[in-house]
Amino acid sequence: MYDVREWRHAFKLDPNKQISDEDLEKVCESGTDAVIIGGSDSIQEEEILNLMARVRRYLVPCVLEVSDMEAIVPGFDLYFIPTVLNSRNPDWIVGHHKNAVKEYGELMDWNEMITEGYCILNAECKAAKLAEADASISLDDVVAYARMSENMFSLPVFYMEYSGTYGNPEWVREVKSVLNTTKLFYGGGIASPEQAAEMGKYADTVIVGNAIYDDLKAALKTVDAVKS
Repeated sequence: MYDVREWRHAFKLDPNKQISDEDLEKVCESGTDAVIIGGSDSIQEEEILNLMARVRRYLVPCVLEVSDMEAIVPGFDLYFIPTVLNSRNPDWIVGHHKNAVKEYGELMDWNEMITEGYCILNAECKAAKLAEADASISLDDVVAYARMSENMFSLPVFYMEYSGTYGNPEWVREVKSVLNTTKLFYGGGIASPEQAAEMGKYADTVIVGNAIYDDLKAALKTVDAVKS
């Protein structure tokens, strides 16, 4: 069983984006702690299966971050289940989750499920619009969501998601200061090893996504930047 509490760095691959076999090998052999497959654009089961099969050639843990019940496929090491705490629509907090459990509950291996308390903080990103997130919240609001994640809901992960834009390191530091057992994931806008190292000072795990497709060399350097 993989222990996400030990992870310092992960790459996130979008099944709707193209990546060559050569570049995928570099990502999977980079020393990252995990490869997460997920995205906000109408993900298709075939695309997920194809990408999972390619990642499976390597020893790195392969995780599916579930954003659509229709795109859940077997064969991953873990399944990340986001609950968008700052969504205006309860479906994204508990509704879709209840429907999934209602349909598949008897088949689920709960040891493979990791629930993430998501807080989406970039109002312009696709994830915020899809999940109807209120991204105009204050630092005090984010800290409150983090405390709720740990102390009320016992979630293993609290995820600060800036999705496409670089966030505020001071906010990440403040959020980390109130968490003890819940792990803090940061994702969004990391385009250089310097940014990865900056967020890595506070976040337990740094997630790098878009940089893989924009500047692979810089993306690969983020692994050592975070871990060192």
